[in-house]
Amino acid sequence: MTWSLVGKYPAILEHEEVGEEAKRLYKDANDLLDRVEREGLLKAAGMCALFPAASVGDDIEVYTDETRSEVRTVLHNLRQQTEKPKGFNYCLSDYIAPKESGKQDWIGAFAVTGGIGERELADEYKAQGDDYNAIMIQAVADRLAEAFAEYLHEKVRKEIWGYSADEALSNDDLIREKYQGIRPAPGYPACPEHTEKGSLWEMLNVEETIGMSLTTSYAMWPGASVSGWYFSHPDSRYFAIAQIQQDQVDSYADRKGWSLEEAEKWLGPNIN
Repeated sequence: MTWSLVGKYPAILEHEEVGEEAKRLYKDANDLLDRVEREGLLKAAGMCALFPAASVGDDIEVYTDETRSEVRTVLHNLRQQTEKPKGFNYCLSDYIAPKESGKQDWIGAFAVTGGIGERELADEYKAQGDDYNAIMIQAVADRLAEAFAEYLHEKVRKEIWGYSADEALSNDDLIREKYQGIRPAPGYPACPEHTEKGSLWEMLNVEETIGMSLTTSYAMWPGASVSGWYFSHPDSRYFAIAQIQQDQVDSYADRKGWSLEEAEKWLGPNIN
């Protein structure tokens, strides 16, 4: 949390040390959320789509249409290289049917924001000397974006893709991610290299459709935004790439059409 109150809701509200502060923060956030809803101060926007796809090694080919005769783009992935006593070294391409299998598979892409208008509102609060609510509106917008991502993923599973049409999970089960499928985001542990957001933006035509943009460092704007991929494989799970070896850096550079220097720039945090 922005205020560094450690604990889970609703139990934190009764915590003997931070409970009163948590209650105050909870009330303030809800009051601000009520104002946002009443006055229409924030806007949300989002989109998603499904694409025919097949894995080729550690990469995923995305096709222009159901004939699968033309590659639209290639999504480049990394594979875990940390030595393990047991289990697999995962890569996201493991969750898409291999091209040579002849099986038809798909990948989803999404982008959502809950922060349209957040910067203007935060600036308004700052101009009034109200740093507390300037930070609060950013936190509220972030939570709205995450809630939108959760809602859209559920709709994809049950209706749009429909591979879990009979899913009936409680809110607690949703929080614990007890559903089939994952939605990893470029720049996060399973796919830590940020430039892959560029492929997602092109596939969905994000900026022209809903106004979300990418900075030169591939950060999303508005800041209160979430984007990523949908995988439906029943065994799909989240994992962290962690540290990779030089052979994979070389391979990634070759697959991306990069110089080694460029690859090392973007993969720096993961290079052993």
